[in-house]
Amino acid sequence: MNNSIKNVLVTGASNGIGLGLTKKLLSEGIKVIAITRSGEIADFSHPNLTIIKGDISNEESIKHASEQVKNLGVTLDCLVNNAGVGLDFENEIPTAELMNATFATNTTGTVLFTEAFLNDINAGGQIVFLSTAMSLIRNLAPNAPAYRMSKAAINIYAVMLSQRLADKNIRVTPLHPGWVQTRMGGDTAPVTLEQSVNGIYKAITENTQTGKFWNIELNTVEEF
Repeated sequence: MNNSIKNVLVTGASNGIGLGLTKKLLSEGIKVIAITRSGEIADFSHPNLTIIKGDISNEESIKHASEQVKNLGVTLDCLVNNAGVGLDFENEIPTAELMNATFATNTTGTVLFTEAFLNDINAGGQIVFLSTAMSLIRNLAPNAPAYRMSKAAINIYAVMLSQRLADKNIRVTPLHPGWVQTRMGGDTAPVTLEQSVNGIYKAITENTQTGKFWNIELNTVEEF
């Protein structure tokens, strides 16, 4: 265990990567605050787990979640922005409905949630954004316009935030978790949940760079 990491907050922790990472962190002796839309994680509990209800696409819900965390009287060593949606993987034509719904969670909600918790993160801590290699310029393709653009915007925010927080030595890490065997990624995805979670955990505990894009599949830093 990395002894400097004691408290981690994970959004979108009810399933997939968020749940897998929550369990991994707990197994390493780290306390986890899990944000889920329902305020529950089905069929799972742990003495070091606190579950808070929160919808990052809703400003009032973000405010309420922030107040609840402050009431716990703890500060965070790491914030993992995992919550996200992929609604238009099969689409090439952007629509207002899909653009608005995707950006509400992947971009606007993620940014506002992060801003609400900045004062709760310890100096020397870390903020992680789950992005995607699909958002990198060299990997662009016609499909999934809302998803790709929403994650590209988060990459830009992450770099800007890394500059803002440099004097506090807070690392900001946008990362590609891989194409993972989850509800979003599908059963035929090449990366298992365990592989992705272990890669994210390594990025949290070992990566010392800030404002750089980390690729879990390649285990390396990539250019935007």
